[in-house]
Amino acid sequence: MSSVELLPGMLQKKTRTKRLEMAYLVAGEGGIPIVLVHGNCSSSHFFQDFMLALAAYKSYTIYAPDMRGYGDSEVLPVDATRGVRDYSDDLASFTQQLGLAQFHLLGWSLGGNIAMQYAIDYPGKLRSLTLQAPGSPFGFGGTKDADGTPTWPDFAGSGGGTVNSDFVQRIGSGDRGDDPSAPRTVMNNFYFKPPFRVTPAREEMYLSALLTTKVTPGNYSTDTTTSSHWPMVAPGTLGVNNALSPKYLDQGVLATLQPKPPILWIHGTDDQIVSDTSFFEMGHLGQIGAVPGWPGAEVYPPQPMKTQTRTVLDRYQANGGEVLELLLQDCGHSPHIEKQNEVMQAFSGFVAAH
Repeated sequence: MSSVELLPGMLQKKTRTKRLEMAYLVAGEGGIPIVLVHGNCSSSHFFQDFMLALAAYKSYTIYAPDMRGYGDSEVLPVDATRGVRDYSDDLASFTQQLGLAQFHLLGWSLGGNIAMQYAIDYPGKLRSLTLQAPGSPFGFGGTKDADGTPTWPDFAGSGGGTVNSDFVQRIGSGDRGDDPSAPRTVMNNFYFKPPFRVTPAREEMYLSALLTTKVTPGNYSTDTTTSSHWPMVAPGTLGVNNALSPKYLDQGVLATLQPKPPILWIHGTDDQIVSDTSFFEMGHLGQIGAVPGWPGAEVYPPQPMKTQTRTVLDRYQANGGEVLELLLQDCGHSPHIEKQNEVMQAFSGFVAAH
């Protein structure tokens, strides 16, 4: 039974892979498989409309799994010291279970990092790789330049200690309110670029999907260690927020991957989550006075997340890879929702060409 409303034409199924039980959505009956991987604090249900639009082409079967600790999949702890490999190995077990030998992969946000890790660890499986508003290949927080150089030796300013504990508690309590700190408000202000707003029905669907995020210590948590460096928190060893720390996540090797699947990078000009001035990253928050004690731009500049992604993709291209870019004006962190027609046109054309 789905925890979130299913739109007409959508199916939800479950499968037990070699690693865990995974819930997933399916749409379409075409011969070409496409796999979509959701982001943090979300689930496969954020893809429902996009999947139905793809299914209308009659060429594809589209799968969107819930990652561990999200949606209706099994809740297993994430070993952050492996970076996002718990997720990418889960993805590999999922595609193996479904018998997908070659497929197109799209990852959104955290899903972009999962998709990059899958490409790195399972070369030759992908017909194409689409990165939509992906996290930086050098992780979230704790680095200071285009090459992902650590800001501090202990990677302070990244990991679970940088996450708003009130937000975690509100997810855990299933908060459906609309005050300034509520998950609904965070979604509307940061997943999308205001004043964009989905319909009331979709808002409830997406909020329900967001609230499936498990806030157990091994999943979306504030697990942390103390640091002598500003902002006085460094990565712990459990959960997704530590898995994204550059202490454990470095995907710069993507640039030398062989063979090289064609890559499409989709992102919005006004993304406030993955940005060179992210409202969820300590350097920028310190710079604007939101986190006290900031040591200044020479010591702790904002992490240039998009610049880092561009640096790695430029190297990928210089090494013989194909990279296409769709930069969407007046768009936030969810291009497939905010600009569905533009994304659909670019993505379907990209997939059809490969």
